[in-house]
Amino acid sequence: MRRTRVFRGRQCATLCQRAWEVFGDQTFKQLASISASHIYNLRRSAAYRKIRVRVQHTQGSKVSIGERRQPEPKGRPGYLRVDTVHQGQHDGEPGLYHLNAVDTVTQWQVVGGTETISERHLIPVLEAMLHQFPFRILGFHCDNGSEFLNHNVVKLLNKLLVEEFTKSRAYRTTDNALVEGKNGAVVRKQIGYGPIGAEHAEALQKFYAAYFNPYLNFHRPCGYATVATNPRGKRQRSYRHKDYRTPYEKLTSLEKWTESLKPGITAGMLKRQAEAMSDTEAARRMQKAKLSLLACCRKPR
Repeated sequence: MRRTRVFRGRQCATLCQRAWEVFGDQTFKQLASISASHIYNLRRSAAYRKIRVRVQHTQGSKVSIGERRQPEPKGRPGYLRVDTVHQGQHDGEPGLYHLNAVDTVTQWQVVGGTETISERHLIPVLEAMLHQFPFRILGFHCDNGSEFLNHNVVKLLNKLLVEEFTKSRAYRTTDNALVEGKNGAVVRKQIGYGPIGAEHAEALQKFYAAYFNPYLNFHRPCGYATVATNPRGKRQRSYRHKDYRTPYEKLTSLEKWTESLKPGITAGMLKRQAEAMSDTEAARRMQKAKLSLLACCRKPR
């Protein structure tokens, strides 16, 4: 870097000398004998920078899709937080993507697998995931990634009669913190960080729908915070032992929760699914299917 700068300074000085001595340009008469070091002194001056230097900051692209605000479910189920998790690359080959959708109030979670986050692969998986929620989808919240902020996703949400489409605000890292926490505590903890080829996305999607998602929502307890205001007016969250319950139990604890269910889904159907097996049996069943799947999907290092 230092040699390059010296070369450029000497080059500039030589050009000034040639302009006067070879071409007789009177403008360069006083500059003909200037040294390379003095050129750099002039370039560091405030006057030179004011005239010659132009700084143009990167302009963020404005996307009109989605409203930039935090969702306000007001205790109602159906307001989803959505995010993607990339499984990484191996020998230059891209791995598959996990789609993670979590309800804000009940923490009802549905995970899916897709080869890429392009329209061709993502839209069918996203639609299948939204159909797995037992209640109507009222809101859809995501980060500012182009995989969700596009007209194809808008068309899908309009088809499903989703009322709100919101996106995270700038410098508000907590807007999508719920699903991002689930990315690590659920997806990464169960699937890990090892590479999985994109060609296994369909098999992983079937595993999620048949084993993983039912286990998460009917047999895996989640913590629900109790918010209290201290004497100084600051809100504090606490997680008491009695506040831990499954997303299904949280759903049934809401007032008039049956009114939020989709047509064709009844409280009796959900109850039978929740009581079909114990939590331990469901966990063992899920783990057995997961280990069998990962043994076929993992690429040797």
